[in-house]
Amino acid sequence: MKITNKFGLPDALADFARAEKYSRGNSDISVTTLIDSPRIRLLREEHEDEVEQDVSDMVWSLFGTAVHSVLEGADHDQKIVKEERLYADVAGWTLSGAIDHQELLPDGTIQITDYKVTSVWSVILGKSEWELQQNCYAWLVENSKGHEFEGRKVSSIRICAILRDWQRKKAEFDPDYPQAPVAIVDLPLMPPEELEQYVYERISVHQDAQVKRDLYDELPTCSEQDRWEKPTKWAVMKKSGKRAVRLCDSQEDAEAFIGGNDLLHIEVRPGEATRCVGNYCSIAQFCEQFSGWKKQ
Repeated sequence: MKITNKFGLPDALADFARAEKYSRGNSDISVTTLIDSPRIRLLREEHEDEVEQDVSDMVWSLFGTAVHSVLEGADHDQKIVKEERLYADVAGWTLSGAIDHQELLPDGTIQITDYKVTSVWSVILGKSEWELQQNCYAWLVENSKGHEFEGRKVSSIRICAILRDWQRKKAEFDPDYPQAPVAIVDLPLMPPEELEQYVYERISVHQDAQVKRDLYDELPTCSEQDRWEKPTKWAVMKKSGKRAVRLCDSQEDAEAFIGGNDLLHIEVRPGEATRCVGNYCSIAQFCEQFSGWKKQ
């Protein structure tokens, strides 16, 4: 990846961004890639030297890296293992994952904590990828060999969310708003059989995509979930208002809601692939699926 510095930010920041900090180790696929789109993985690997990203777009990810570095260097006792990368064989591929914090609990089970620098809304609304990622880490803890907590069961998984946009005033007046700039989010553990099936199914999806790309030069398409797609909505509006009275899934539903009310009208809010158009996908410029969507 080429790191640019279009806004002339300090060299120290640019150098930090250009320093290689991430590696999946000696593995075929990492957990974060496993739960993501095979199309994105393949295109990212093929265009790795062509992708450009500006330092200004990396500020929060750099902050997250710095937070991890500070926490990794803190003193800890023998009941805690930090920043450990685990490996396991899955259907002929090696799966790896770097776990931020593993703690041996009094009952002999393991609690996994992952640190995230994120937004308040991620905590309020929740993120499905957090659940999938942490469950896969739990699977690695229980199925990897040669690590300190080998053979132990994982009893809990959670996120320690550092909220970059937290506001004290909102916390004072809204009991549902996170009450501190750091929040612990407990996540549900998948049943063991379901988790095992998920890991093997995701490996199979990526392996099939790799074979088709290598042999037939074919790429799978990204799903609506992969693209963070928002559907088109029909907003029922007051003629003098700026906020929707109701959001409907179809023109017919909106018209039925309005009935004969002359004070209301309908605005169409086109859906969009948020990940593709919102500068969240680094390989969108190389993606024919994205190019075709833009022409629609």
